[in-house]
Amino acid sequence: MTSRTVPFRRLVGLALLAVTALGLQVGCATLDERQRDWIFQPSDRTWTGGLAAAQGMQDVWIPFSSQLDESRGAEVRLHGLWLPQADPQAPVLLYLHGARYDVRGSAPRMRRMHELGFAVLGVDYRGFGKSTAGLPSEAMAAEDARAAWDWVAQQHPGARRFIFGHSLGGAIAVDLASRVGDEAGLIVEGSFTSIPDVVSTFRWGWLPVSPLITQRFDAASRVAEIGSPLLVVHGSRDSLIPHRLGQQLYERAREPKLFVLVEGGSHHNTNAVGQGQYREALNALFGLGS
Repeated sequence: MTSRTVPFRRLVGLALLAVTALGLQVGCATLDERQRDWIFQPSDRTWTGGLAAAQGMQDVWIPFSSQLDESRGAEVRLHGLWLPQADPQAPVLLYLHGARYDVRGSAPRMRRMHELGFAVLGVDYRGFGKSTAGLPSEAMAAEDARAAWDWVAQQHPGARRFIFGHSLGGAIAVDLASRVGDEAGLIVEGSFTSIPDVVSTFRWGWLPVSPLITQRFDAASRVAEIGSPLLVVHGSRDSLIPHRLGQQLYERAREPKLFVLVEGGSHHNTNAVGQGQYREALNALFGLGS
């Protein structure tokens, strides 16, 4: 969901429209694989700005053994980019990116979070960048995010640790935060309640494709299980994921929480346009920067 050349909304719109026909022509396994490919758009490439911003970041490798039924016992190695702070007591942020580009594509956003005081680890899911190859899935991304979180906890046990997710990464971040209990807070930007809800916003959203969607990313059903403060940020001009879906996700969450609508922010630049609002929200909700 970070694509600049193939917008997520258009891609998933066309893809899920095809799901109706595919569901009658192919088996469930093939249908699932096509959805995984359409939704994640896994790649080892990024855009020019991402390449420039990633320069100087430290490479991190996170090995673990998969416990998923489809790949149980398989050795996985995730690649990440680490941007430390000079202050060893600085809060640490696990950054979970969206679709299409590898972690370098999110380097500008990672640097802006670094400017706000975080040491930042951005990580690639399986199938992206230099991480273990394969077709990612919702379950695999969740397992990868948990492995990265465990790495952060092991490396920085005394730090306040936060989870950040952009776009598709927002749903992955909500899932992670609902499963762990040691996060100091969760930040979600430009995200949504579920893939079926995103599909319902399309012009042809009335079509009954929801039962055929296997990769559901149902953040709305999990967000109430989060036990830490939640910051939801959305751009008013996000044409890929309407800000009302971010608002609905926020409404499902427990207190303490905060919703920030960045006027003029798009799916890609909300983090930059709303930097000042971010700073105020981090102080108000998490006591950071005070």
